[in-house]
Amino acid sequence: MKTTVEELQALVAVVDGGSITAAAEQLGQTVSGVSRALGRLERKLATTLLRRTTRRLELTEEGRAFLARARAILAAIDEAEEQMAARRQQPAGRLRVNAASPFMLHAIVPLVPAFRRAYPQIELELDSDELNIDLLERRTDIAIRIGALRDSTLHARPLATSRLRVLASPAYLAEQGRPKSVAGLARHQLLGFTQPESLNRWPLRGPQGDEWPITPALTASSGETLRQLALAGAGIVCLADFMTAADCARGDLVQLLARDTVEVRQPINAVYYRNTQLSARITCFLDFVGERLGGGGVLENPV
Repeated sequence: MKTTVEELQALVAVVDGGSITAAAEQLGQTVSGVSRALGRLERKLATTLLRRTTRRLELTEEGRAFLARARAILAAIDEAEEQMAARRQQPAGRLRVNAASPFMLHAIVPLVPAFRRAYPQIELELDSDELNIDLLERRTDIAIRIGALRDSTLHARPLATSRLRVLASPAYLAEQGRPKSVAGLARHQLLGFTQPESLNRWPLRGPQGDEWPITPALTASSGETLRQLALAGAGIVCLADFMTAADCARGDLVQLLARDTVEVRQPINAVYYRNTQLSARITCFLDFVGERLGGGGVLENPV
């Protein structure tokens, strides 16, 4: 008996999900169905692929070798199906996109409804965090990164830039007053990042040049957290336009020290591995997003 695609999908889903239950949920099958598929696969191969304990599943040496072939077979099937869809000019398949939480919320999410209408057969899977993830480890097709790129193994496609500004809420300024100079920031509650430290060097002219290092009174790992703190009147913050443009347009945040602010624009790139051939679904996503973000739009502060 020949191995089936269903059996290969079951093996890959169990390994990726860490359990038969997670695999069943991912595949839309029953737990018993996935378990039977694994059993059939092991009987056909006359070997044990997974060691099962009460707490975890672990690949055997044979399982690791077969898993690599299984992934390659499924990828080839996906590519063949995608090529057929592309011929019909209907890109299809799953597209995994990773971005920092603020960019995902403020720049990508508003574009999703229109993208889904244009490409209804593309299954978007959106993942957000604050780290530069490993694309292969996280099975990510596209990662959108803000700032200078360091990884030379990645292809990068520029999507847009976004300017940094120093901001505070009217409520904070009414209570604490407006700083009249860069040096005057030392008397205020400053909101900064836990990491990287470079984000706590604000684009302000001072005796040390065009950067002003701050000592935050309060730090957070996420720019969205800092935005919410600034909106709540907790202090002064330096954030990119892509997450604050609407706040400034409504008057919920106000730019400070505009004359002393250096125009610094953070580059925004979509990255993927050099050995990854761009598929139709990746290309249409980058074209769609790049066209809408490249001209400014939601990324630009109206100030």
